Amino acid sequence: MTNPVSYFPPEDPAARLLQAKPEPMMIRPAETALIIVDMQNAYASPGGYLDLAGFDISGAAPAIERIDEAAKAARAVGMPVIFFQNGWDKDYVEAGGPGSPNWHKSNALKTMRKRPELMGKLLAKGGWDYELVEALPPQPGDIVVPKPRYSAFFNTNLDSILRARGIRTLVFTGVATNVCVESTLRDGFFLEYFGVVLHDATHHAGPDFIQKASLYNIESFFGWVSSTEEFTKALKANANPLAPHPPTNKGDA
Repeated sequence: MTNPVSYFPPEDPAARLLQAKPEPMMIRPAETALIIVDMQNAYASPGGYLDLAGFDISGAAPAIERIDEAAKAARAVGMPVIFFQNGWDKDYVEAGGPGSPNWHKSNALKTMRKRPELMGKLLAKGGWDYELVEALPPQPGDIVVPKPRYSAFFNTNLDSILRARGIRTLVFTGVATNVCVESTLRDGFFLEYFGVVLHDATHHAGPDFIQKASLYNIESFFGWVSSTEEFTKALKANANPLAPHPPTNKGDA
């Protein structure tokens, strides 16, 4: 077996072995957070912003099922579950005006400029588009972090939340792989967080090759790629296969 990546002694009994690419990882559940990125009506429901802007959201439904599996496994071992919720105030002051590149590049803002009847409806706090999807409601103890840009580390208290809890590893799920997931994982890399994406619990915005390109980029330069099955298997194992076994007492029957 390829030696796993680990920032602590890999034989730590509290650690779990997560199969991933390009190499396996050791994770400590107490120092790991499951991240659920922007699972809002805007990005995952018919009639939401991404759908109205012409993007294919058909992959969101299967991603929701995998995210739910991962979240249940994380909660079962006491791992923090953190939801991101992207959007702005209803007047879009937080989105930035023409002096902000976000104003020019956000597809939600561009869609509303093309269709003025949608103004105030897309990604506006308090509206249906902004709400998290019904299938993935936060549970008691989960954390919700609002964010105004692609990266959840920008102008939020995310870094403080993670450091206060001793979190070192971030397991990413959600949408879009090539936008908010990758942006946040990259920023986390620069802040010394270990980032891993569960590929089957994410969905991209754009052609299928975008998903492959993002996962390649992450695996090659910024983090690791695993699956929901491997993540849940690692947590349910409730043991570190690399931990030393206590000596056997030969006198025992």
